Amino acid sequence: MKGKDITKQLSATAVFTALVCIATISFTVYVPSTKGYFNIGETMVYTAAILFGPFVGGFAGGVGSMLADVLLGYYYYAPATLVIKAVEGFVVGFLSRKGRAFAKTYTKRELKFFTVEMGALVGALISLVGFLYYSGFVELYSGIFSTENPTSNFYIPAEFWFGIGALAVLMIGFLALVSEPEYGFTIISCIFGGLLMVFGYFLYEQFFLGVFAIAEVPINVGQMTVGLITATLIVKVVKRTLPQLKS
Repeated sequence: MKGKDITKQLSATAVFTALVCIATISFTVYVPSTKGYFNIGETMVYTAAILFGPFVGGFAGGVGSMLADVLLGYYYYAPATLVIKAVEGFVVGFLSRKGRAFAKTYTKRELKFFTVEMGALVGALISLVGFLYYSGFVELYSGIFSTENPTSNFYIPAEFWFGIGALAVLMIGFLALVSEPEYGFTIISCIFGGLLMVFGYFLYEQFFLGVFAIAEVPINVGQMTVGLITATLIVKVVKRTLPQLKS
């Protein structure tokens, strides 16, 4: 039995390392001010961590994301990505596993309320950073590493960022209210892991790359939000289809 578990863990690690890499490179948006990029890799990092635990989530998140950086030419992010995404995946996997026990110590109402509060924190972060640094006239760049001349200029009102923040709160709150307590704690786990990712990249960009690090905070918060919403839905479908994964 133990040998079968090890084989399952190794197989899941290999599969999800590839899936994290593929998801990361499948859709990217270049961020000129930080020389980084938006991607949807968190979707698979969180899915791996929630389904198979902290070690699969940590390895697949770190190595899969690092490989994507190298393949896309963002080699200067690769060392940080290996550590940051590994920590993110490990934390999400660890907290989501512990969530089953923690969920029993709270009432269903308390857990849902706490999840909504965490969603409000994410929405407030998006709104604040967007309002302070991305309101007014902004420049749009298209194409990877096309940083010299903007493709277009347009105006973003402050209300836009408040709307995006409110949308994030509503989406996370909706998931919290319609999901079972176990999934509510899964959402909380993704938020904690995601905020560690946001903070990790901020420190790396600020002190090692010397770029305008705050510019990528809403990008990374967006990655976290897309990742937790999509991964939560994927996990619910997978566990319903393969109930043996619940054990």
